[in-house]
Amino acid sequence: MSLEITFLGTGSAFPCPSRGASALVLRRGGQCWLFDCGEGTQTQLMKSHLRAAKITKIFITHLHGDHIFGLPGLLCTLSLQRSPDASVVPVDIYGPLGLRSFLWRSLELSHCQSLLPYSVHELVPTRDQCPPEEFRDFSGWDRGEGLARAPPGRVLELDAGTDSYLLLEDEELSVRAFRLFHRVPSFGFVLEEKPRPGKLQVHVLEEPG
Repeated sequence: MSLEITFLGTGSAFPCPSRGASALVLRRGGQCWLFDCGEGTQTQLMKSHLRAAKITKIFITHLHGDHIFGLPGLLCTLSLQRSPDASVVPVDIYGPLGLRSFLWRSLELSHCQSLLPYSVHELVPTRDQCPPEEFRDFSGWDRGEGLARAPPGRVLELDAGTDSYLLLEDEELSVRAFRLFHRVPSFGFVLEEKPRPGKLQVHVLEEPG
């Protein structure tokens, strides 16, 4: 399995002329997975060898602005580059509880006519992930009519057995989220490649006996 990592931004708090806010792209085959999307990520993508249209999954570590303020704009740009084709695979977005509300409210208030289907999969944090005075419970937001207009997706609870959240899994790898301690609930993401049995060339061994 071929993996390539590109750092689009390593700064914090705000972007600057020489360094963007937090954003990293993992290229896997023909897909790009984006980790965090700080302000200016689109500009950094344009300067790189990567194509924004190849982004199929987005992972957000936490809801501080320098990690998410670039996301609504990126979704709008991706929408402009897509055709209204029902067969288009949605972009999957993973992040803390409250991310769905942030995205659909931002796009709704800015009158974004999105052609890009996307799903938001929210991780339910535990109260010990940040100082008690910083914890906010977003579980009751966007009920009723608002929730009906919000993008689809799952709400993922912590698996006590593995102390993690299983986000996705295929034949080659699995992706899990783990709790981190920060000023707000935060998550780290682990990509684990599955064992690949080697291919034994039996005829080569048989020739010398």
